[in-house]
Amino acid sequence: MIILQLVKICRNCKCGQEEHDIPSSNEEDRKVGKLFEDTKYTTLIEKLKNDPVYKRNVMILSSPVPAKKNITIDTVTYEWAPPVQNQALARQYMQMLPKEKQPVAGSEGAQYRKKQLAKQLPAHDQDPSKCHELSPSEVKHMEQFVKKYKREALGVGDVKLPGDVEVRAPDENNLKNGGGRGTSSAVGTMEKSPNRKASQYSCYHCKLNMKEGDPAVYAERAGYDKLWHPGCFICCTCSELLVDMIYFWKNGNLYCGRHYCDSERPRCAGCDELIFSNEYTLAEGQNWHLKHFCCFDCDCVLAGITYLTVNDKPVCKSCYMKNHAVICQGCHNAIDPEVQRVTYNNFNWHATRECFLCSCCSKCLIGQKFISVEGMLFCSVACKEKMMS
Repeated sequence: MIILQLVKICRNCKCGQEEHDIPSSNEEDRKVGKLFEDTKYTTLIEKLKNDPVYKRNVMILSSPVPAKKNITIDTVTYEWAPPVQNQALARQYMQMLPKEKQPVAGSEGAQYRKKQLAKQLPAHDQDPSKCHELSPSEVKHMEQFVKKYKREALGVGDVKLPGDVEVRAPDENNLKNGGGRGTSSAVGTMEKSPNRKASQYSCYHCKLNMKEGDPAVYAERAGYDKLWHPGCFICCTCSELLVDMIYFWKNGNLYCGRHYCDSERPRCAGCDELIFSNEYTLAEGQNWHLKHFCCFDCDCVLAGITYLTVNDKPVCKSCYMKNHAVICQGCHNAIDPEVQRVTYNNFNWHATRECFLCSCCSKCLIGQKFISVEGMLFCSVACKEKMMS
């Protein structure tokens, strides 16, 4: 059985898939299109060969730049921008994001957005066909789970100027998910508040007042009495910007897709997929499919055998001795984790007469005073001077 084919990590450095295998924009657009299918956000998708595809809003800004002879045009392309009719509002929104997170084509911000799309909205959290070896029962449970979160939690942020918003009461599903908590008496009205200054609105996340003329982000499922600074529209678990303002609302909190799903279902630490089977393993504080609780180095199944943990990952004893065990300064062999050892100044020795001894006269130093110099041990100043001379 080759487990690492199912594990969404790099075989060499063990980091997440989103750090290496960044999907293309077309792949991500199909994934987000699938997420919005059968929701109220179908206006954000289009059908290509019967497959839903995300109609990502790309914003291109051009401005003349004076030159010595001719005027050149400076063009900036944002790979995603809020889908609002007022481009000036979208531009303001972008400028309020941290520079390194603005999705300008070819920039660090564009890479950040792609990584967050992969991390926050994994395809295997919404599409059973992207999962491995699900039983018919598991497929059914997953489909029901996806329908439920689309119906009760999924949303897309709305960029508006405070005061231009009609305050609406959240629907019954929102109330179940915490939308009714902390709502003001204005909820339920349909009136604008043109005389209310922006400074009278405060961000739901940081509690600071909005500045006059600055756009805010609203989340319909939270109720329109709540608003966020663009840079504060983040997941309550990972604190990352909610990619493309796609959020999940639960118990008065904003979540990214990954962490909303984590709050509802156990996730396998081996394959990164949600667990829909009744039987699974809880080990080292993490959840695992029974067949995925395997060595992080060689993939052997660990059920019933001795294993150790390295950086919170399970490793079989054989791989531990080969790849991770400390080396004895005396015999230069790996030290079995189950035997006693002596550690001093980041050097290690077997706690035996054969290894923990004076480098000059070979006197056993267990229970004795010693002098350590660059991994060498001495029983006395005389031995040290004799060896070092």
